[in-house]
Formats: sequence, structure tokens, C-alpha cells
Amino acid sequence: MGLQYFSFVDLWSPYLLTLMLAIIVLYTFVVGPWRERFADSGPVGFGRQASFIAGVALLYLVQGGPLSLMGHLMFTFHMSDMAVSYFIVPPMLLYGVPPWLWRSVFSHKAWRPFRFLMNPLFGLFAFNLLFSFYHMPNNHDWIMTHYRVHALYYLALFLTSMISWWHVTSPVPEWSRLTNLRKLGFIFLNGLLLTPACVLIIFASTPLFGVYNDPQVWVKAMGYCVSGDPSALLSKFEGGPAFFSLLSPLDDQQLGGIIMKLLQEGVNIIALFTVFMQWYKRERAQDEDPTFDHAASGRLNNV
Repeated sequence: MGLQYFSFVDLWSPYLLTLMLAIIVLYTFVVGPWRERFADSGPVGFGRQASFIAGVALLYLVQGGPLSLMGHLMFTFHMSDMAVSYFIVPPMLLYGVPPWLWRSVFSHKAWRPFRFLMNPLFGLFAFNLLFSFYHMPNNHDWIMTHYRVHALYYLALFLTSMISWWHVTSPVPEWSRLTNLRKLGFIFLNGLLLTPACVLIIFASTPLFGVYNDPQVWVKAMGYCVSGDPSALLSKFEGGPAFFSLLSPLDDQQLGGIIMKLLQEGVNIIALFTVFMQWYKRERAQDEDPTFDHAASGRLNNV
């Protein structure tokens, strides 16, 4: 992949690495020795802690580590990075934060003006609209070559993906706004809304994105993840992204679209199975015990 041509700073983004390590350390203290400062707190199991730490580590690797740089060299890695960032990491982080910590954070009155963001319809459409808009060819190249917009747009994608997954994972059971049946529909529609963008990318007859086939656009985009003057890269690599790519621009684009869709559908299948099994177990518990209280089980059957 030619990563040997880049410096340690280019490959590992030390500032982002420091931030992610600080988040992990803070989390470890909050769920450990500091948890007594929070109302109704309790021990956090190893599984939850491992999920959060692994989620932060994955997010760093695809947004700041070598995989981030590779995402500027090949479209396949770009789409793989996005799939990990927005389909795999959010449920890991949401599960890793215990319910008592979510309650403590979002019970503060400062969040009241933003409650509209937790409407399931917003969670369903916001991420998919942002993702589809981003992958319109001209929009994609413009965002990739304007660094501040690029950073803010990726932050917006991440936050809206977290909101979307919130309605699926229900990290605070009593705040759930969807029944299990509606969750199944939510997951299905979420996958359906992303399909047009993936179809456009997969079945395009020509390369759509200048970042991955035009050396001048590519070198400008590389300024986001390399230090110094990015234009110097063209003196080393005359072919621009073609020097690093294992595939032709069109094959790379099609493979990236396929990977994105397959990873999304794979995660959605796991989510559908998990929600269905939770629903099945609750219904079975009710059949076996007439005194079974849905409210006590987390009010997951209430809208």
C-alpha cells in the first residue's frame, strides 16, 4: 500500500490518539472509582467496558490511524472506514455506557432544547440524508478538499449515526420510544434509505470521485491527513492515487460500494435478530408468568 512513504505523524495522528486515550481513561475512572458520584450507579461488567474501549479504539483506527490515511488512497478503504465508523462503532459505544450514566448526563436541563433530536424520524432520516448528500460526486470532492468542513461533516455523520442506533439499542430502557415491532421496521427502513447512494456508486459506468482518480484533487485532499505541503506528493508519486491503488478507479469504486452495503446489511441482520430475540423472550416470559410486568422489564413495549 505504500504506507512506508509516510511519517509516523501522518499514519498515527498523535493528537487524536491522545484524545482517544484520554476518553478511555476518563471512562475507566467514571465507571470505576468515581461511579459513586452518580445517582443509582452500580458496577459495570467487563463486557460493557470492553465494548466501549474497543469501540473507541476502532474509531481511532479508521478516523486517525493508518486506515484513515488508506481511506484517502483508495475508495474501498474510505467506504470500509465509514462502515466501521457509523455501523459498528455506535452500537458498541452505546452499549458500553451504563444506563445510569446516560440518565445522569441527559437528565440535565441543558439538554431540554435538543430533545427534538431524539425523535425516531429524525434518527431515521438525518444520517441517511447526510450520507447520501456527501456521496454525490461534486459534494464529496468539495468536502474532502475543505478540511474544516470535512471534520465538521464527519462529526455530524457520527452524531446522527449515534442517534439512529440509539433507537435500536435502547441504552436506557425506559426512554425507548419504539416497540420491538417498530424497531424491526426502523432497521429495515434504515437499510433501504441507504441503498440508492450505494447503487449509484456500484453501478456507475465511470469513476465518480476526483479524489481517487484525479492527481490534482487527490493531492489537495491529502492535506487533511499529511503534514507539510501536500503538493510535494506529486513530485514523488506522479500517478497520484493510482500509485497506491491495487485496482482501477472504477473497480475500486464498485468494490467500495459493495463493501459498504454488505457491512451495513450484515450489521442490520445482527440487529434484527437481537431485537427479535428480545421480543420473543419477553413474550415467552409473559406466557409463562401471567404476573409478568412489562414496565418492570424496561418498558420496551411502550411507545
